[in-house]
Amino acid sequence: MLNRVILMGRITHDLELKQTPSGVSVLSFSIAVERSFAKQGEERQTDFINCVAWRQ
Repeated sequence: MLNRVILMGRITHDLELKQTPSGVSVLSFSIAVERSFAKQGEERQTDFINCVAWRQ
């Protein structure tokens, strides 16, 4: 089973690439995504999403 997600936003800090002791690559990063809607009279809100990508 393959899960696929598409997130559009801005990367909030430098990407962090690490390897496990067995040699598997792990990439960590955070994305800031501005919501496409706002309540009347309020500013748009931003969500910060932490992401981890494994292997390729």
